[in-house]
Amino acid sequence: MSAKFGPAGNCESFSKVHKSSLAAPRWIADFGLDCYEYQCGKGVHVGKETAVKIGENAQAAGISLSLHAPYFINLANPDRDALQKTIGYITAGCQAADWMGARRVVIHSGALMKRERAQALETAKKSLTKVISACDSQGFSHITLCPETMGKINQLGDLDEVLELCTLDGRLVPCIDFGHLYARSLGADDGLEAFSRMLDRVEEVLGPERAASFHSHFSHIEFTPKGGEKCHRTFDDDGGYGPGWTPLAAEIARRGWSPTFICESAGTQAEDALTMKHIYQSFTELF
Repeated sequence: MSAKFGPAGNCESFSKVHKSSLAAPRWIADFGLDCYEYQCGKGVHVGKETAVKIGENAQAAGISLSLHAPYFINLANPDRDALQKTIGYITAGCQAADWMGARRVVIHSGALMKRERAQALETAKKSLTKVISACDSQGFSHITLCPETMGKINQLGDLDEVLELCTLDGRLVPCIDFGHLYARSLGADDGLEAFSRMLDRVEEVLGPERAASFHSHFSHIEFTPKGGEKCHRTFDDDGGYGPGWTPLAAEIARRGWSPTFICESAGTQAEDALTMKHIYQSFTELF
């Protein structure tokens, strides 16, 4: 077992380099990568025919798929109508993922909405329980939901909050966005000691099996002192943006874990994902 690496994107994001955007999975595989996260951040607009074809092409190319559900999901919103919309967004994402053969759907935790963190978290836990029930009732029990750590300080979704959400059901797997954690900590969550501490915490809460196969987003992030995440950057951007990939790659290789890393660099997702893979592989030869 080893870690997997690939870009985030959708069919349209590859259309400039392919005559057919459905060629993306083969292009990703030929580029030397292993996985691909289809983005539905602005809504689930992919139809069944296209989704099925993406899945067929990914399977033929040996690319594992995941899907990012709409960004406007807010598990922490106490409004009943808002919860029904959230359930709809997530089940629509699961339907598209099922058509593609994707087995993981990444979901946002939500915003605090001027409430205490503990209060927002309790709301999110109740909401997620109802989301899981809805997914199961609609035939999506085989789809793994991945609550994501968030990058803005006023959002629900630090590491401990996401891990607590994941304790609600043994099928839940965290999506640990190390760029987001770096941004919301104002640069503190970076380096070998910080990464080791965070991974230890994941294993402590979820156990070794789920910890070893966590889902992840990674990119360099620019942040502001008051808000946290400002924007994604590339590995080549000047300015000292973090977090650093090399110490995290070393720690994952040392532990022998096999997470999925989706690169969300600003426009160089595939190129930076390949850099991540090569650095990681250099450490697997040492352990």
